Amino acid sequence: MSNVVRTERNLNFDEIVNRRESLCLKYNCASDVLPLWVADMDFKTSSFIQDALAEQVGHGIFGYSNAKEEYFEALQGFFRRRHDFEIESPSWVVRAPGVIFILAMAIKAFTQKGDAVLIQKPVYTHFAGVINDTERRVVSNDLVYSEDGRYHIDFEDFEKKIVENDVKVFLLCSPHNPVGRVWTREELLHVGEICLKHNVLVISDEIHSDFAFERKHIVYASLGEKFADHSITVTSPSKSFNIPGLQLSNSFIKNPEIRKAILHEIEATGYGLQNVLSLVAAQAAFQHGDQWLDAVRDYIKGNIDYVAEFVRNNLPNIKVIPTEATFLVWLDFSGLGKSPAEVNDLILNKAKVWLNSGALFGKVGENFQRINVACPRSILVEALNRIKSVLY
Repeated sequence: MSNVVRTERNLNFDEIVNRRESLCLKYNCASDVLPLWVADMDFKTSSFIQDALAEQVGHGIFGYSNAKEEYFEALQGFFRRRHDFEIESPSWVVRAPGVIFILAMAIKAFTQKGDAVLIQKPVYTHFAGVINDTERRVVSNDLVYSEDGRYHIDFEDFEKKIVENDVKVFLLCSPHNPVGRVWTREELLHVGEICLKHNVLVISDEIHSDFAFERKHIVYASLGEKFADHSITVTSPSKSFNIPGLQLSNSFIKNPEIRKAILHEIEATGYGLQNVLSLVAAQAAFQHGDQWLDAVRDYIKGNIDYVAEFVRNNLPNIKVIPTEATFLVWLDFSGLGKSPAEVNDLILNKAKVWLNSGALFGKVGENFQRINVACPRSILVEALNRIKSVLY
C-alpha cells in the first residue's frame, strides 16, 4: 500500500448493496426472499481493504505469493491491540484457506478413522460435517439451556464423554455459534484442565472473537503456557471484515510438534501457498481496519438490541437468547406450539425470509432459528415484520 493518508469511506451501514448479481452464495434464492442465513455481512468492507486490493490488481501480475514480515507485524499488532494476546513468533502462525480446512487437518493429524471427536451442540453445522467427512465419530457434550435463557457447559458430562469415548480432540467454539456465548475465564480454565488431564487436544475456533459484546473474548492460548502448548487457536479476518470469499485463516500453534503435524497434513493436500489477494486484504485489515470494525460492531449491536425489543413487543411466544457475541441471534420458537417443520415452512415459504433452521446445528436446536443481523436496519425491520405477519 502507498503511504498516502486516507480516511475510512465505508461507514454507511444503512446503504443497501445489490448482491444478487455478484456470484453471492447468500443471495442464491428467489428475488422475493430476504436471505438472513449464512454468516456474512451485507456491508461493504473497509475502504482500506478495497484500496489495497485495487492497488494489487493494478499491478497486473498474480504469481505465487507468500506473506512478508509486515504481514506478521500487522497480525501481531492487531491481536495485541484488540485481544491482549501476544503472538510471540512468526513460526506460531499457520495460514490456510479457512477455519474448517484447519479443523480437518488437525482431526486427520491427531485421530484415526473411527475415533471420537468431541463437540458441544447446538454448534456450527460444519463441526459435525468435518468430523463425518474425515470418517471420525461425532460425540457431543450438549450445552445446557437454562432457565435464565442462557447456555452453560455440563462439565461432569464433558469429562464423562471424554473418558467413555477415548476422545483425543475437542473442537471448542469460542465465542459460540449459534448460542452467542462468550465463555468466561473460569469456564475455559475448567474445560482446559479436563482436557489436559485426559490428553485431549483443544482446537479453538475463534472466528467470531471480534464480535464479543457483553464481556471481553479470551483467546484460549492466553490462559497459560500449558494450555497454549496443547492447543490450536484458529482465527480469520473473514467474519470481522466481511471477506470470507478471499479464504484465509491464521492459526496460532505454539507447540512445534503439533505445528509440524498440521503442516504435514496441509502439504499432503497439495495446498502450500495463499492467494495473494487474501494476504493483501488481511494485512490492510489488521493495519488499518480498526475504525471500520469498531463502527460495524456498534451498528450490529444496535441491530441485536432492535431484534430483542421487536420480539419482546411483537412476538410474545418467541424468546431471544441473550447475544453475548457474534452477529447471529438465536431465537427459541418452542413457545409457538408448532413443529419445527411448520415453523420452517411459515418463515421460508410464507414470510419469504431465509433463516437457518436450528436443526442444522443438532437435534437439540430443532425448535430454534438463527438469524443473521449483519444487514442494513431496513432489511432487518422488513424481515421481522414479515415473520410477525405469518405467525400472528
